[in-house]
Amino acid sequence: MPPESAPVILWFRRDLRLADNPALNEAAASGRPVIPIYIHQPEAAGEWAEGGASRWWLHHSLESLGRSLAALGTPLRLLRGPADRVLPQLAQETGATSVLWNRRTEPWANQQDTIIAAELKALGITPRSFNAALLFQSGAIVSQSGRPFKVFTPFWKACLAAPPPAPPLPAPTTLRPWGGALAVEDLDQWGLLPTKPDWACGLRQSWQPGEAAAQSRLAEFLSEGVTQYAGNRDVPAQPGTSRLSPHLHFGEISPRQIFHAIRRTAEPGQGSERFLAELGWREFSAHLLHDCPDLPERPLRPEFERLAWRHDTDGLRAWQQGRTGYPLVDAGMRQLWATGWMHNRVRMVTASFLVKDLLVRWQEGEAWFWDTLVDADLASNAASWQWVAGCGADAAPFFRVFNPVLQGEKFDPKGRYVRQWCPELANLPDKWLHQPWRAPAQVLRQAGVVLGETYPVPLVDHDQARKRALAAFAELKA
Repeated sequence: MPPESAPVILWFRRDLRLADNPALNEAAASGRPVIPIYIHQPEAAGEWAEGGASRWWLHHSLESLGRSLAALGTPLRLLRGPADRVLPQLAQETGATSVLWNRRTEPWANQQDTIIAAELKALGITPRSFNAALLFQSGAIVSQSGRPFKVFTPFWKACLAAPPPAPPLPAPTTLRPWGGALAVEDLDQWGLLPTKPDWACGLRQSWQPGEAAAQSRLAEFLSEGVTQYAGNRDVPAQPGTSRLSPHLHFGEISPRQIFHAIRRTAEPGQGSERFLAELGWREFSAHLLHDCPDLPERPLRPEFERLAWRHDTDGLRAWQQGRTGYPLVDAGMRQLWATGWMHNRVRMVTASFLVKDLLVRWQEGEAWFWDTLVDADLASNAASWQWVAGCGADAAPFFRVFNPVLQGEKFDPKGRYVRQWCPELANLPDKWLHQPWRAPAQVLRQAGVVLGETYPVPLVDHDQARKRALAAFAELKA
């Protein structure tokens, strides 16, 4: 086969977009036939294969990408199996002389990339991979001593002091199609969507996966939300956050696109800089996972393995179901189950309640979020849970225990958020909404609340639970 006719295999992964896609741009610029593929390989990821909510999103994101590629004149071909077996076989079958892909951030994927590159080279096939998921390549941001950062603020300062990320690449306008035939799978064969029962109604009402939806959400945030972001980001009843996280996770939009859009269009100020810092936290988590591959399983501070965690099956189940008796916690957990997403302030409160009030291991909460979040990112999920538990990098001190009542009164003073997700409490006055167990009996009757029946009594007394957690930590230190 003449070199100019040999196809290029373009392997899509967590980069389900056309714009600012380095591997795609390289394939298009080659002028050769392009074979876009996606390989479904949950077995390779092991316990960190996509959870239920992520599988729902992946199905619709692949549909969207398929339509976009078809408009460029070539189909997205779906394959299944270990990529380190599928890719060499596919290259030999099609006569491809190069395979292009964008790197992921998970340790298992990095290990697989090394194997794939070696196997392709042994066959005389050129592998090329690109950074498309991060602002800065993993390992590129280090301290003056050459060591990885373990604290966010100096890490982000170093990022901002470095040469800025390259401007985002435009989407190609056409791709040269490959005319051969392949045995491929149908998306519906993968069973990514829930059926019996179909629990995804809230997800369908809340989200529109795909690159176009990601760009629309960014544009809306730039025009309406970013200037007020610093003040509104902690108020769960307001649409004060960008809600770009699932689009970022699946690569429907790139961090470079967001970074440069903020710098280009947003007025300098606390809102834009605070939002960029949140993008920095995502970056920090990914770099941390690169340097500490066991971050999702083991605490960065190993002494926390000896903490006297409790095995509380009933408490864990009540937390998962939003039945703890603490309204802000319950509202957050119900929002998560219904929509696949939870406001960031409430994520911290619900996580603190599980780890500190119930003394349940942080890995239990991490696993539940992994299965139920549409933005379940391995690095961010693990780093955030370790932060709350006090055992990770840049962690909150263990003695910082979020009080769910005070948090509710401060960030949901009128109870709009709690009333939306805990409607059985809707008629309670604001004074008692975040602590219904302290409301006078007459107030409860007038509101139609029967503690223990229409709404649960608290699983624990927060003040006593806090003392128990601090005692366990003191014992650990001793």
